[in-house]
Amino acid sequence: MNVPLLDLQPQTTRFREEILQAVTGVIDSTRYILGPRVSEFEEAIADYCGVDDAVGVSSGTDALLVSLMALEIGPGDLVLTTPYTFFATMGSIFRVGAMPVFADVEESSLNIDPAEMVEILEEDRRGDCRIKAIMPVHLYGQCADMDKIMDLAAEYEVPVVEDAAQAIGAECPLGIKNGSVQWKRAGSMGLSGCFSFFPSKNLGGIGDGGMVVTRDHEFAGLLQCYRNHGAEPKYYHSHIGGNFRLDPIQATVLSVKLPHLEQCHQQRRTNSAVYHTLFEQAGLIDNPVCLPKPVYSEINGAEDHNFHIYNQYIIRVPRRDDLRDYLQQHSIGCEVYYPVCLHEQRCLAEHGYGDLSFPVAEKAAEDSLALPIYPELSDEQQAYVVETISRFYQA
Repeated sequence: MNVPLLDLQPQTTRFREEILQAVTGVIDSTRYILGPRVSEFEEAIADYCGVDDAVGVSSGTDALLVSLMALEIGPGDLVLTTPYTFFATMGSIFRVGAMPVFADVEESSLNIDPAEMVEILEEDRRGDCRIKAIMPVHLYGQCADMDKIMDLAAEYEVPVVEDAAQAIGAECPLGIKNGSVQWKRAGSMGLSGCFSFFPSKNLGGIGDGGMVVTRDHEFAGLLQCYRNHGAEPKYYHSHIGGNFRLDPIQATVLSVKLPHLEQCHQQRRTNSAVYHTLFEQAGLIDNPVCLPKPVYSEINGAEDHNFHIYNQYIIRVPRRDDLRDYLQQHSIGCEVYYPVCLHEQRCLAEHGYGDLSFPVAEKAAEDSLALPIYPELSDEQQAYVVETISRFYQA
């Protein structure tokens, strides 16, 4: 049996005719840069995320970059973030001339640990206050502990740029109002939230694309200016921006898919539950297979919210690399997200990060493995995945 890590063909087939018709409309309109299709998609995303404004950009990386540019973060500044995520998080910081400062991650979620952030922020406040932004990452489709992170941001007066590239639609509890837990969507809690529409995402385009959402209308205006070479109006440049515009064809394709996103999230959670049952029946849970922990799932009312959208389904196992090779030999797609922590990347060697240690992140880099979780995955395919893992550890 063949089980790819991700199979986009069923989704492509499902939406093919609607996408072709919509894209043909863009071609016939001759509105190929920004235009009404981008504006309509921005409004739809703002409504979906529960914010006032959304600004379409060329990629999730550029969403992070333009947010930092609009905050005027640059040389001499620091951005507090996680060492365990995709390179773009750190790359955007370096590209504006700033430097990352890392806090280790939580064992449960592998998201940045607020307890580790406190000492860093306090030391910065006692010094020269160089931390100009906090950039939490909502890893694998589960929000970081934004309740604590937003409290820290308010206490230390540091803006938050949410890296929500893997988490559009994910929700987490943020405070209590009238005796009820308030759930907020990823990207809606900080000053800005940054999304990627890379094809593998839960909401994926047919190429690169991204979005920045914000509740601050003035900041949204800055983002719009920076994404278009810093020009406002045309040919009058108040800032040095870049060419970060979202393509209307991508906006059109994403607009076709957006109404089906909640169904996609639910199916991924269903697939996660199937995995849990299968691993439990196989007697593999905790020894040797640690399943992903949805940390908000037991909060009252969580079943009505996207407590996890499983952009990736991550297990943690001994002999990870051997298991990966075994699964691939048996036609099962799998991937390591991520084999090298950011502070250990070769390009940072000259910047003095080599002596840093973040034990939780480094352990995750050694034993984490992503299994197929896409919505169209069949029960039979999932059973084959678990049976194959069971055979590996029984050999």
